[in-house]
Amino acid sequence: MAIEVFNRYENKYLLDHTAYLKLYYDLLEYMEPDDYNKQHEFYPITNLYYDTAHDSLIRSSLAKPKYKEKLRIRAYGTPNQDTKVYLEIKKKVFGLVNKRRTSLKLQEAYDFVATGVEPGFKDYMNKQVIGEIKYMLTRYDLQPKLYLSYDRKALFCKNNRDLRITFDTNIRSRRYDVKLERGPYGELLLEPGRWLMEVKAEKTIPVWLAKMLSEHQMYRTSFSKYGNEYKKMLKNSKIETESALYA
Repeated sequence: MAIEVFNRYENKYLLDHTAYLKLYYDLLEYMEPDDYNKQHEFYPITNLYYDTAHDSLIRSSLAKPKYKEKLRIRAYGTPNQDTKVYLEIKKKVFGLVNKRRTSLKLQEAYDFVATGVEPGFKDYMNKQVIGEIKYMLTRYDLQPKLYLSYDRKALFCKNNRDLRITFDTNIRSRRYDVKLERGPYGELLLEPGRWLMEVKAEKTIPVWLAKMLSEHQMYRTSFSKYGNEYKKMLKNSKIETESALYA
């Protein structure tokens, strides 16, 4: 059964392709690809983020409050209406990430968020998480705002499954045609060849990893895919507005 509740710390790093290759192969001394990556070089992740009409969730998140939350649908690959996906609440409290999710069919997830009416319970659903999402839907008037996809490689520590490192590339987004079933296309969020690495651990990272990151001159950064897309959108909107004024 897939894990549906996570509590962990997540540290992020931006890498160019050369730095990624050097670090990735050094990590293989202590870590191994997850089961899917043992068969495939990447696995595609697609997300649909929900927000209010005035983007209050992402604007609050960018203000770096002590508590923040977001709601999204996540799929692996391009789903159809009957594909099982995850409807997730992701919260961050004083740096600790809490993720709670339930499996739903894609159309069930769409309908639940659109109406606030719980789907008829089935054995693949997490009833407690559905209740938490329903409560969130009473607090915000949410609508689909952003499609975001990327290709991922994931590693698990050989002797500690609580330690996980992911590498994401080809991060694409769009604010139109945001249905997950439309497939992965959109504007690149990072330059080609750039990677976002996330180190995910329930507790502190092991000494060997801290030493390796230092040797590779890896420095933590604050990088939210949704947050950076939103800032990029605002910047582009401002440029377009100024261009129209001076045209």
